[in-house]
Amino acid sequence: MACVLVVEDDPVIRAALIEVLTGHGYAVRTAHQGFEALREITQAPPDIVVLDLGLPDLDGLDVLRMIRGISRIPVLVATARDDDREVIRLLNAGADDYMVKPFSGGQLAARIAAVLRRSVPAGQARDRQPVVQVGDLRIDPLARTAHLAGRELSLTRREFDLLAYLAANADQVMSRRRILTEVWQQPYLEDQTVDVHLSALRRKLGERASRPRYLHTVRGIGIKLVTSP
Repeated sequence: MACVLVVEDDPVIRAALIEVLTGHGYAVRTAHQGFEALREITQAPPDIVVLDLGLPDLDGLDVLRMIRGISRIPVLVATARDDDREVIRLLNAGADDYMVKPFSGGQLAARIAAVLRRSVPAGQARDRQPVVQVGDLRIDPLARTAHLAGRELSLTRREFDLLAYLAANADQVMSRRRILTEVWQQPYLEDQTVDVHLSALRRKLGERASRPRYLHTVRGIGIKLVTSP
C-alpha cells in the first residue's frame, strides 16, 4: 500500500483528502506546516507528497525546494496559482506534477497513481542506469553524483537529471521536446527551460556553447553529449 503525505493546513480540506485517498487504497499521513512535513519526510519517508502552497510557516515553493534538497520523493503540488510563470517555477523547482484547486478527489487519486507509475524504485534504477564514464566525466545515476576529473560537481536535481539522460543517450541528438517529455515529463513546457539548465551545466563543466567539450547543440535538431572530443 503506497503512503501519501498530505501537507495541508486547512483541517476541512485535510479531512476530505484523507477520506478520498484512503477510499482509493492509500495509507495517508498528514502535516499542516512546512517544517512538520520536512520532519516527516526525513524520519519516515512516504511514497509521495501532496503539497499545498499556502502554509502558515513557510511558502510551499520554499518547502518544495527544501524537499528536493534532501529527497527525490515524488511531489504533487496542489495550488490555486494557475498562471504559466508560476507553473514553470513549480516544475523547475522539482514538482513532479501539479493540480489547480478546486479539483475532484478522483482526479487527485488518478494523478497520484500516474506519478507513482513514473517513479522508478532504486533497485530497478541500478539495473536500468549503470554508471556512465565519458572521458573525464563520471555519472552515477543511483548515487546521483557526477564527477569531472575526480572532482564532484554541485548540480541541482534537474541539472543532474538532464546530464544523466544525455549521458545515457551519448552521441545521439536529443530534441528539446523529447528531453522535456523524458526528463521533465512535461512536454508542453517552453524549450527555454532546457536551454537554461543546459547553460548552467556547461558552466559547471567548464565549457561554453561556442567551444563545447561534452554538450553539443545541433542547430535546429537538438542536443547531444559526445564521447570523444
